[in-house]
Amino acid sequence: MSTTTASAPAVEPAAPTKTPRPQRARRRRKLSQWGFVAPAVVFMLLFFGYPLVRNVVMSFQDFSPSTFFDGKSPFNGTDNWSKVLHDDLFGRALWHTLVFTVGSLLGQFGIGLALAVFFTRRFPLNGFLRSLILLPWLVPMVVSGIVWRRILDQDTGVLNSFADTLGLGGHAPWLTSPGTALLSVILVNIWIGIPFHMVILYGGLQEVPKEMYEAAALDGASAWRTFRSITLPLLKPVITVVLVLGFMSTVKILDLILALTDGGPADSTQTLGTLTYQNSFVQLDFGAGAVVGNVLILMSAVFAVIYLRANRLEEK
Repeated sequence: MSTTTASAPAVEPAAPTKTPRPQRARRRRKLSQWGFVAPAVVFMLLFFGYPLVRNVVMSFQDFSPSTFFDGKSPFNGTDNWSKVLHDDLFGRALWHTLVFTVGSLLGQFGIGLALAVFFTRRFPLNGFLRSLILLPWLVPMVVSGIVWRRILDQDTGVLNSFADTLGLGGHAPWLTSPGTALLSVILVNIWIGIPFHMVILYGGLQEVPKEMYEAAALDGASAWRTFRSITLPLLKPVITVVLVLGFMSTVKILDLILALTDGGPADSTQTLGTLTYQNSFVQLDFGAGAVVGNVLILMSAVFAVIYLRANRLEEK
């Protein structure tokens, strides 16, 4: 007697699910990433990269008003650079730019930080006063310059009239004397830039943990010690951003100085920004104007690199 065993039906293997290859998925991911970045790259190349390269090239060309008609702008080597760098006015404008920038940043940052710390306290009308301080920053700089030119006028200005009322002598030549014109421009620029520094620093102070201040108070730390050991170290990234942006916006200021003094009197408020304007649009020497513009760009780039690297070394 024989027994037969039924064989089990063969199980068909499941169809493999199609999965994208790792390389193809990685390629798609990179393409999608570049798709988001591409508009910003194109924008930077068109509106920043091309003008920068064109300005550098123009500084080595004989670019004159006739170039706009005949299209000829022959290269003249380093003639433009030699003419600008050997000009006494360039040396004075460079010094005025450094004094104006450093003085403005010290005043704006110092007063802005003090106001930011002050407004961290809760008191009535806190928000209203903060919004009121923003007004100088919201007003166009040309309008501010014209208003302050009227205020600082030697004969009919409000400031001299007020000083005369107090018996302090109301005939100070704020904008008409080479000895006081640059200082007056710096003070006006400080008034304009305080709100920007205050707002950014105030936002940074809101991120400092309150528990750290409470712990410092329990340890008996003074207000200055708390500020120096807690507030400043935690505020350093914000301070870096404020100073870099403040430097880049201050070193190239043009409209305020033109509205107040137009670079005078006797070139005492002539900066690299106004010198670029004078060379390019008054004397129509576009090659010399491009040289001064390149010096401004180089100064901003060097400051940003040095300051950011110094902060990075401190963090390490």
